[in-house]
This record gives sequence, C-alpha cells and structure tokens, in this order.
Amino acid sequence: MQLTAMPKAARPREKLLQFGPDALSDAELLAIFLRTGIQGMNAIELAESLLNHSQNLQNLFNASLQEFASFKGMGEAKYVQLQAVLELSKRYLKEQCLRETVFQSPAAVRDYLTIKLRGLGHEVFMVLYLDNQNRLIKDEILFTGTINAASVYPREVVKAALKMNAAALILAHNHPSGVAEPSQADKLITNKLQQALALVDIQILDHLVVAGPCCVSFAERGLL
Repeated sequence: MQLTAMPKAARPREKLLQFGPDALSDAELLAIFLRTGIQGMNAIELAESLLNHSQNLQNLFNASLQEFASFKGMGEAKYVQLQAVLELSKRYLKEQCLRETVFQSPAAVRDYLTIKLRGLGHEVFMVLYLDNQNRLIKDEILFTGTINAASVYPREVVKAALKMNAAALILAHNHPSGVAEPSQADKLITNKLQQALALVDIQILDHLVVAGPCCVSFAERGLL
C-alpha cells in the first residue's frame, strides 16, 4: 500500500507531528529518513525489511558501505546520509555533556558514551576530563586494545589529566563481547587509577562499561 493511501494519522510524518517522535516505531522513524520506498514496497515496508535484515538499528548504523549497499534499494547516497544522522546524534549528546554538569544530566553522559562506544569491534579506554564544576572539558580515547583487552597505564592517564587541568574524570571502556559486567581486571585498573590520581587531587567520579545497549556504572555498583 502506498503511504498516501494510508489514513493520515497512520503516516509516519503526520504521526510524528501530531504525537511526537516517541510515538513512532523504529521502522516508522527509518521510513521518514528513507522518504520513499522501492517497487513493491512502501517506505515503511522497506524500513522493516532493512531492520529485519540487519536484526537491529545498531547493526544497520554500523554496516560498512559495501554491506549497506547490498540492501535492496540502498546505495552510497543513503549510506552517507545515515552516517551523517549518526554523527549528528553523537555531537548533540556531546553538546549536552558540555552544556550541563554530569550530575544534572547523567543520562546524557550514558547516552553519549553508549552511542560512541557500543559499535566498536575492538576494546578502547576513554577518559572524560571534567572541570571543578563537573563540566566536560574534553573526551579522549587514550588506549586502544584487542577485542579482549586494552592496556591502560596509570602514568599516562595522570599526565593527560594534568595537561587538561582536570579536577575530575569519568572513565569508560567497551566490552565487544557484549557482556557489560565489569571484570576483575576492570576493577583492579580502576583501583590503581584512583590511587594514582589521588596523589594529584583528581577524583574519578565513575567508570562506565559499555556493551551493546547496556552501560554499567561502577559508582552505582558501589565499586568506587
């Protein structure tokens, strides 16, 4: 069925304008991005086909150009647009972190780190440098490892924090395995970093472990 043949209230654009984006399914939101369907499929059906083939939004956004172009009706132009949407989302969340203190908007920090780290196929260790009002100065991936582990050196973290004149840090790393549960090695390196940074009066506010859509907080677990 053509979208124009659907009741107005059921069409994605009209539905969004009337009820807001939260009222739309993933397929309906993706249909707005796609704008048009292909022969035999309207935009919603094409969106559902893409999501079924990809299994989830994360896989769709993380697909390479070659993988994306293999989907029926997709090509380089749509791939570029999709990547632009993803990058805008990252920058929007980062602006929230820059604009607000982490205590005013912990959800923004979680969302930003989740979207930044969850799709990576290798492990990385990221540091968020905060000023004395807990506002974000900068974020930086300090260490990159294999799919199993990243080597983290406390001395390098201390040097980087002092260079940024940070008063506090939030640490974050991803688990490409998909299991967000902190490992014993994660707990040990966090403890070492706490001790090293305490010598220069820099506090670790949290250490977040990202695995897929899940994000585990050391602070909430009482591990800091």
